[in-house]
Amino acid sequence: MGDERKDQNLPARPASSLMGQLVRQRQASEVAPAQNQQTNVASPNQQTGVGGAKGAAPPPGGSGMNRQAGPATGVQGQGAAKPGGGLPAAEGVQPSRADIERIDARDETDYGHRPVEVQSPQGDLGAKFSANQQLIREREKVIIDQLRRELDTSRLTNISEDTQAQVRARIREIVNSDPAPLTMMEKGILLQNVLDEVFGFGPLGPLLRDPSVGDICVNNVTMVYVERHGRLEKTNVVFENERHLRQTIDKIIQPLGRRLDDNSPMVDARLPNGSRVNATIPPVTIDGPTITIRCFGTSIMSLGQLVEKGAMSVQMAEVLKACVKGRINAIISGGTGSGKTTLLNALSAHINPRERIITIEDAAELRLQHEHWVRMETRPMNTEGKGQITQRMLVINCLRMRPDRIILGECRGEEAFDMLQAMNTGHGGSMTTIHANSPRDCTKRLENMILMGAAEMPLKAARELIASAVQLIIQIRRLEDGTRRVTEVSEITGMEGDTIAISTMFHLEREGRDPRGFFKCRHVGSGLPPKFLEQLEQEAVPFKLEWLR
Repeated sequence: MGDERKDQNLPARPASSLMGQLVRQRQASEVAPAQNQQTNVASPNQQTGVGGAKGAAPPPGGSGMNRQAGPATGVQGQGAAKPGGGLPAAEGVQPSRADIERIDARDETDYGHRPVEVQSPQGDLGAKFSANQQLIREREKVIIDQLRRELDTSRLTNISEDTQAQVRARIREIVNSDPAPLTMMEKGILLQNVLDEVFGFGPLGPLLRDPSVGDICVNNVTMVYVERHGRLEKTNVVFENERHLRQTIDKIIQPLGRRLDDNSPMVDARLPNGSRVNATIPPVTIDGPTITIRCFGTSIMSLGQLVEKGAMSVQMAEVLKACVKGRINAIISGGTGSGKTTLLNALSAHINPRERIITIEDAAELRLQHEHWVRMETRPMNTEGKGQITQRMLVINCLRMRPDRIILGECRGEEAFDMLQAMNTGHGGSMTTIHANSPRDCTKRLENMILMGAAEMPLKAARELIASAVQLIIQIRRLEDGTRRVTEVSEITGMEGDTIAISTMFHLEREGRDPRGFFKCRHVGSGLPPKFLEQLEQEAVPFKLEWLR
């Protein structure tokens, strides 16, 4: 009876709750000492657990007299059980049932259940358009089937402009004569969807034209997400089936000579507008083909625009501008989608127009604001396993092309050794990006990459190479509120023993959130003059120490 009543007073056990497990472990640890110290023999007919056997030893420090037990508890002398638990907390207040449920509660976001409408017009027509979305999709499928009967749509991407104009005219004729009860606006959307399917990238067309979309993530035929302003949203875009999705992938990679098959189930490519594409198929992705597109806007952001968006302060922008003009070797460090490429494009606007720049990338996505610019791109191996051109091969080759600066789109392997060698041998002002969480992590990653390309090199020699080649590390990050900000600017000042010495020039401080949920931040300067100040003076680049305050 006593055990049953104790169980009634205990909080319900969550099925798979970490907090619930911790509470149960805490309760068990309290019950055992209490029963060992206060009851030697429990009477089966008593509810209190008070020792009923003769000669029971008193608890340590006690008088040997039995204290009156609280009702329905298994512990002596503690009074009535507290709400939410049958055992007293050892320290403070024991978590209540509401506390546990709140901790275990999952944050249900709206986009998981309310997909955002694509192409939805503004104003009062939005509701009607949403109601006709299904009808538009049905008529689109009918018209596409009719075109496939009349034309070989698989070959319409490589036809002359005159033939393409004739096909477009035929598509307009079919759409305008369609008997479906659609408004002129809806027929215009239907026409665009059909043109996207025949000449473009199918359902992805509206997303690619949307300037607010930063990333497109196709998880499967019915799960398509976009990133807007740093936050992911589910869309109402769907593909007919996996075959339809594979056809869209083929349209992207075939003009580039890339392949995607069982022997090569992953591929990197780019769209004509420079957007970066990654596609996979089973068995790499179990649930079917996937597409991930990193979209690049039609306009290139400047340093001033980054300042306006709060990515950096005015003083920080002035320092970075001076470093580019003064040919300071820099690395932009950050995570995926943090804005490394955007910042690199913005910095390139301040390179001397007389200088010759050579860029090396896996998938060409840089859009430098420079005229004298040569772009180089790697190439994967062919079906016979030959013909691969790596970034390291391109770095070595570009040294014979009289570059003033070398820009490596992303440093990720053994090419780091050759890149740092180039920085050390007359190619000042070279830049690259790297995936790392802090300037210190950036140097550690560089160490590992150098040893990949020169395994026999001692670790200290690798660190000395980094300290002599790299002068500036710009750390950028996408914060939890979706905004992208430069969080730290650091200078590599040399070696201190066996360690690379790093001095922070700027860092980001958070000061809470505003009413919209965005972080209130400010960039704080160290006030210390940089070691490369002498080089800026030699290059006749103006620099004010007040920028560092």
